[in-house]
Amino acid sequence: MVYTQEEVETHLSKLEGWELEEGRWIVRKYVFSNFMKGISFVDEVAAISEAFGHHPFITIDYKNVTLRLTSWDEGGITSLDVKEAHQFNELFEKMRSGEKR
Repeated sequence: MVYTQEEVETHLSKLEGWELEEGRWIVRKYVFSNFMKGISFVDEVAAISEAFGHHPFITIDYKNVTLRLTSWDEGGITSLDVKEAHQFNELFEKMRSGEKR
């Protein structure tokens, strides 16, 4: 079931860093300390995506990784997008906590 704009905004308020884009995507940019950490993150994102059977659009710009989610078959943002976004955030926090500061 596709979320309404209001439902999407409610879910996004609980998803650090994610924003609604063009009314049909949820988007987050993750910033890493170096290129290879970003690539490692993308490798893990790929594994999570395969497990969900739901794949984000991924853009890699040096140390920045941007993920875009939508449910094409449903025609908008669904619970699957939100659940997956939570998983990506958990992965990012796990990777970030392992970095030396």
